[in-house]
Amino acid sequence: MIDIKLLRYLTAHPLNRRTRFRSILPIVCWSIATRLVPGCQFIVPFANNARLVVTPGRWGSEANALCGLHEFNDMGFLLHFLRSTDLFCDIGANIGAYTVLASAGIGARSLAFEPIESSYAELRKNVDVNQIAELVDARRMGVGKALGKLTLTSQKDTMNHVVMGTATGPNETVDVDTLDRALAGRMPALLKVDVEGWEHEVLQGAASTLRHPDLLAVIIELNQSGNRYGFSDEDIHQTLINHGFSSHWYKPFERQLIDLGGKYNASGNTLYVRNSEIIGERLRNAPPFRVRDFYI
Repeated sequence: MIDIKLLRYLTAHPLNRRTRFRSILPIVCWSIATRLVPGCQFIVPFANNARLVVTPGRWGSEANALCGLHEFNDMGFLLHFLRSTDLFCDIGANIGAYTVLASAGIGARSLAFEPIESSYAELRKNVDVNQIAELVDARRMGVGKALGKLTLTSQKDTMNHVVMGTATGPNETVDVDTLDRALAGRMPALLKVDVEGWEHEVLQGAASTLRHPDLLAVIIELNQSGNRYGFSDEDIHQTLINHGFSSHWYKPFERQLIDLGGKYNASGNTLYVRNSEIIGERLRNAPPFRVRDFYI
């Protein structure tokens, strides 16, 4: 049966806790079904008309099946902020949940980077299931401060990371490019970076992108993972502040940006925005997105 601690976590999720008792049965049923048919994949409804291929045991996909939108605040921001005319850039796409929301849920174009072969295969499945190949440029490669190669762990699901020094355990070596070169003059309205501590190197290769006024928002993970490489979350935070961004978190039900007062979330994603007038107008005027039984 499902772990009690996990059940408490899932029922505390913003979408589950609004219908807490009704949400418990589907969670338990999912746990039973995935054990009865091990190794099977499921296609589940996602936001709006999007669908998601879910592999039991892969938290990057399974969390969305159990929660509706795993990272509710940031995914909600994406769904309210993006327009079909925008470009979304997803660095560390994993199975492509954010890319699917952007391109299948909104109709925006996406440039997605995922270096790990198994995760990239899941990303491609999600692109195919949603028939968004014309909107998504998916690349199996890493992003950093210079052209080259990197070695990464390969069997840690959402926790795969760059290996420095001698690699032990299953790993893969992949090509790396800078974001500035990869974009080749295109400019995203929204950038998401989730690379398990390598965020500093990604931003080092994205100086022109960060300076460009068309980039209005950045979702980036700052959870001290960079310590393993000698990188400071404070340095990343200050880099974004120096480019005119300010740190926030987003409340999707209220469509409200909450200023973090110059601080950042040290245990997960932080949302950085600039040109708050344009962003505020977008958030207010966006049509509701649909997830489960909610219109938000």
